[in-house]
Amino acid sequence: MPVPAPDTLRNAREAMLWEPLDGNRVRCYLCAHRCVISEGKAGICRVRVNQRGGLYTLVYELAISGNVDPIEKKPLFHFLPGTTSFSVATAGCNFSCRFCQNWNISQMPKELAGRIEGTRLPPRRVVDLALAHSCASIAYTYTEPTIFFEYALDTAKLASAAGLKNVFVTNGFMTAEALDAIRGHLHAANVDLKAFSDAYYRRVCGGRLQPVLDSISRMHEMGIWVEVTTLIVPGANDSEHELRAIAEFIASVSPDIPWHVSRFHPDYQMLDRGATPVETIRRAVAIGREAGLRYVYAGNVPGEESESTHCPGCGHVVVRRHGFYVAAIHGTPTKGALLCPRCQTPIPMVLPDAQAQRP
Repeated sequence: MPVPAPDTLRNAREAMLWEPLDGNRVRCYLCAHRCVISEGKAGICRVRVNQRGGLYTLVYELAISGNVDPIEKKPLFHFLPGTTSFSVATAGCNFSCRFCQNWNISQMPKELAGRIEGTRLPPRRVVDLALAHSCASIAYTYTEPTIFFEYALDTAKLASAAGLKNVFVTNGFMTAEALDAIRGHLHAANVDLKAFSDAYYRRVCGGRLQPVLDSISRMHEMGIWVEVTTLIVPGANDSEHELRAIAEFIASVSPDIPWHVSRFHPDYQMLDRGATPVETIRRAVAIGREAGLRYVYAGNVPGEESESTHCPGCGHVVVRRHGFYVAAIHGTPTKGALLCPRCQTPIPMVLPDAQAQRP
């Protein structure tokens, strides 16, 4: 495994979720790679390093990005709709997706020979900025939040105490131990389910399928609000068989989990094909509904009505969206749902206080 650049070691902070092994090696069990790391080396994520037989994170408080985003951009359509989320990330990732749209920060340690950039942004400052911008949540996003887990967890605890919610936008490759550690402080997650093929995960992403499926199920069981995104790559994961397998798995966990099917565009190391045809996205939406999913959304398809939330009972629009923005919310809020104003069907949704409006 790679050696970190010398100037990154000054930011080292002892990591969580590891155990010592013989020969000054350590095993990290933050993510499902469960890397065994020799002294002086880094894990697959390149931001966790063995120093003198201990595991250290190199990105604690070292933010590469901090922005205010609509929660819909995560995308989360049934969690605090119409609100904003303060979004924070560090460099690094435990995957190496060939199509990554944020590769310049997720793959920074790899592309820059171990160099890690960022600006010091302590957890308290993240929370203060979220409050100052009237955000309802903090999103750990842009890169994989699992790899900056200590930073995310400390921030999430402060955020919970301040009345803010916490959101992961994640590849879902964390361990059960990591989810247990953040239990009670992680309120929602959008999980990328990139394919339903282990070979695809290994070849294109540098990961495996089963741990992602396990995380989706486990998060749902823990009461974390879960939505799932699949980037549909032409000629790679766009067969009807593959899309149906993804949809059926999500429906087996819960038919109320929203599924976002999103258009691919050429990026990073996957420049050998064009953008996903809109018709493929529309077919994926139809497959999701045929599989029993009640809420399927088309991503990166401007003007598509499928961005809005329709009542599965009567088809009435209860949340109308234009891109990442909510134009109107109709219905009566109840605990954990919004009642359709036409037929009173409950649409599972985590609503902010006083958000819903009667039509």
